[in-house]
Amino acid sequence: MRESLLPPIDGRSFFTGRRAVLAGAAAVALGLAGCAATRSTQRAEGYDSREWMQSSANRIANLALRDNLQSIRRVQLSLYRRNPREWRKAASGADDAIQRTWDAVMQATPLPALGGKDGKSGIDAVRLAFEPGYTGDRVAALVYGWASMLKEANGNTWEQTMVDGVNAENSFRAARNMEISLWLIGSKTGPDGQPLLLATEISERGRNLVVDRELSKIVARLDLLAAQADEKYRRAALDFAQGWLMGSLGPFLSLAKP
Repeated sequence: MRESLLPPIDGRSFFTGRRAVLAGAAAVALGLAGCAATRSTQRAEGYDSREWMQSSANRIANLALRDNLQSIRRVQLSLYRRNPREWRKAASGADDAIQRTWDAVMQATPLPALGGKDGKSGIDAVRLAFEPGYTGDRVAALVYGWASMLKEANGNTWEQTMVDGVNAENSFRAARNMEISLWLIGSKTGPDGQPLLLATEISERGRNLVVDRELSKIVARLDLLAAQADEKYRRAALDFAQGWLMGSLGPFLSLAKP
């Protein structure tokens, strides 16, 4: 696998009759009633009024981003447990290091140890994390870079609305960069020949596959979002044509049925 990370590209993806009105109103009423009756699950979220500004595709993208960020948090905690020397470089504990990292991520404020790198694409931070001479927190640099790439793939926003959309190319590139990152974690070593970061472990002491599992989940979600974004404009034209045909010919086709 090649070691070169892929930079993101610029740009964002964007976006009769009385009986029909009554039918639509009834469908909305039934839909809202159904939402109220849905049994709660561990993954369910309460209704948010901001969802009125989101399409179904926006909602799926936001949920995927939420899950991807949760996966990164699990990876960060796992890496800190196996590499405590990293959080000790700038924090009083792993929890403190995690909080500092995510404050920087959400506020788009570069970590001091990144040496002034703005992290807009996330590539610089990820590259820096694997440089043998880097003296900062490698795990924090990785997390900052990964989260920045996910935001770019999500249309450069943490929460999409109908004017936003997944950038198919950036989503695809982010997926490949996550794969490359996983490979680099397992292969990069320092001058002493020791791994820069300890991650996956399969030994007599047990199995630790958190990093592999969670990063693989992120790759799968990003690839699916990229495929969906690629399909969006093609399906929009087909859906319009199908809607027009069924609206115009539907009544005649129903009369033709035996």
